[in-house]
Amino acid sequence: MPAAAFDIATSRPDAAPEFSPRQQVVLQHALTLLVEGGEKALTTAGLARTASCSKESLYKWFGDRDGLLAAVVAYQASQVQFPSEAGATADAATFKAHVTAFVEALLGVLFSETSLALNRLSIGQSNTNSNRLGQLLLVRGKHMISARARTMLESGRHHGLLKFDNAEDAYQVLYGLALRDVHIRLLLGEAASPAEKDLKSQAETAVDRFYQLFGA
Repeated sequence: MPAAAFDIATSRPDAAPEFSPRQQVVLQHALTLLVEGGEKALTTAGLARTASCSKESLYKWFGDRDGLLAAVVAYQASQVQFPSEAGATADAATFKAHVTAFVEALLGVLFSETSLALNRLSIGQSNTNSNRLGQLLLVRGKHMISARARTMLESGRHHGLLKFDNAEDAYQVLYGLALRDVHIRLLLGEAASPAEKDLKSQAETAVDRFYQLFGA
């Protein structure tokens, strides 16, 4: 059997995964199994049957079951699209629009029913000896996104568009301004208000406040 395709011990946390269209379809089926039935429901046999593919293909693409689970989490995190870096720092307005687009994409993924369900599932396993899903959500999800976001912010500082002493601190402020308490309320089952569903407006407000603190 091949080694796991997504080894959290060796994979770079800022490495953006690339999946073929067929693999994306399979991983979407895997997400559905995971969300609806929990981690035990995500088996190679069950996924092969649901996604109409062979178990041999799953082993070839993702390795063992841990590799499959890691790929599922990485695929969900990859839905946070970072706009193309080409020309992103051409001027202040372009870069600010670049940051705003990232924040809007981040909110779209974190506030989705799939991400909320994955987080609830992980929280439910947090008192177990080995919370594999929680570890993956941190390393292949949150850490991957934050590493790429810090690179984006560092680029803005390098070009004189932002000013801060520590990129991690700056990103944590941006993250907090974007999510506020909405994410925890959604995790607890509260419905988002119409204003909170307007992700573009929420992102613009968060970035405006971020620039009041860190804009050059």
